[in-house]
Amino acid sequence: MIDSPLLSSDHGAVRLLTVNRPDKLNALNGATLDALHAAFDAAAGDPGVRAVVLTGAGPKAFVAGADIAEMAALTPVQGRDFSLRGQRMMRAVETLSKPVVAMVNGFALGGGLELAMCCHLRIASDTAKVGQPEVNLGLIPGFGGSQRLLRLAGRAATLELCLSGAPIDAARALQLAIVNRVVAAADLETQTMALAQQLAAAAPLALRGVLDCVNYGGECGIEEGLAYEAAQFGLMFATDDMREGTTAFLERRKPTFVGR
Repeated sequence: MIDSPLLSSDHGAVRLLTVNRPDKLNALNGATLDALHAAFDAAAGDPGVRAVVLTGAGPKAFVAGADIAEMAALTPVQGRDFSLRGQRMMRAVETLSKPVVAMVNGFALGGGLELAMCCHLRIASDTAKVGQPEVNLGLIPGFGGSQRLLRLAGRAATLELCLSGAPIDAARALQLAIVNRVVAAADLETQTMALAQQLAAAAPLALRGVLDCVNYGGECGIEEGLAYEAAQFGLMFATDDMREGTTAFLERRKPTFVGR
């Protein structure tokens, strides 16, 4: 029996996805990319899922990179196709209408950092290390690393990581805004799942509106972004959740959001 490259379990309204190749430090091969794409498509279409947590199996790695053994034999055309395959999957994560939290429990290198960066939030263990070491293989980032790192951490940090190929520790990643939080390794799962549960209890349509505004606004001019935000803000007034949220506030009680 062949182990699945991806494990899935539900914890209330939070879906936990675990890249399951610990013997390969969870390296991304073609089958794993496809399994991730299918899993995020399934999460997008499941109304019972309100937030997703993504992590890697075992104590050593979130995802230590792409599968070098698989890549080494690729032709130039196959290499481009492999890049596009990974980019499509990660773009699907980035544009998911539900929040995705990366639980970075170890090495997040190359394709692993690219996978973490396409998630909406990243919580890292204090023992984690991240980097874009592709130049050490005579390659460059291929799953969006040069572009997402640029948008997260800026030009100087992107050039530092991508030109040197050297990994950085979690504290430095936090300083560069590559991760949102750094917590003790022993507390990583508890704190990540607590954040995910908090997100899952929030108004789903409002979360979607925020994600859409950031995704759209980050790629256009300020005037277009503001106009889009105003339109999304107005749409919220047509939702049951907006009425529930404002009523609960006025009644000094906790709201119950249903996603309508």
